[in-house]
Amino acid sequence: MQPTPAPSAFIYLASQSPRRRELLGQIGVRFELLLPDDPAAAEALEAERPGESARDYVVRVCEAKASAAFERLRASPLASAPILTADTTVTVDGAILGKPADAAHAADMLARLAGREHQVLTAVAVGGTHGVHAALSISTVRFAPMRAAQIDAYVASGEPFGKAGAYGIQGRAAEFVAQIEGSYSGIMGLPLYETAALLRAARVEF
Repeated sequence: MQPTPAPSAFIYLASQSPRRRELLGQIGVRFELLLPDDPAAAEALEAERPGESARDYVVRVCEAKASAAFERLRASPLASAPILTADTTVTVDGAILGKPADAAHAADMLARLAGREHQVLTAVAVGGTHGVHAALSISTVRFAPMRAAQIDAYVASGEPFGKAGAYGIQGRAAEFVAQIEGSYSGIMGLPLYETAALLRAARVEF
C-alpha cells in the first residue's frame, strides 16, 4: 500500500496555455509554472503513432508530459510539489486534429468541422513522488455551417493557431458553436471537475 502524499499548498503547472492558468485560478489553485527548457522536445511528445486512437493518444501525451516534467523537477533545486499537465485534441471521422501548421491547414480543419459534430478530448494528469494519475474528459461540439469567408476571417484573426482543431471556444469561435455536450472547461483545455478530483486525491489544498 502506497503512503499517503503529504499536503501541498501549491502545484507546478507544466503548460504554456494561458487558458489553463485562468481555469486553475477560477477554482483557487495556487501554482507555479514548470515549463520545458526545450520547446521542440516538448512538441516531439505530441507526435502521433500509427493507428493510435484519439483517446489513447491524448492520455499517452498527457502522461508523457507529466513524466518529463517530474524529471525536470527532480533535476532542479525547486521544492517538491505535485505537477499538473494536460493535453487536448479534437477528433472527427476518426482523425486527430491537432494544432494547425499554417493558415491553409487551419482553414482545412475548420471546413471539415463546419456544420458537423466533433469530439474534444482533454486528458489531465497529476504526477509526483506517488506516480502519475490521469483522467479523461470527452465532450461533443456541433458547429453551425460556415461560409468560406467566415473561415478565412477567423483564420486571419490569428486565434486558431496553437489550438487543437484550429479554434478556441472561449474566443471568437463561439459564434460558430451551435451546441455542446460535456465539459465547457474541458473544451477550453482543462476539465475542472476531473482536475479538482485529481488534485484533492493528491492532497493539494485549495
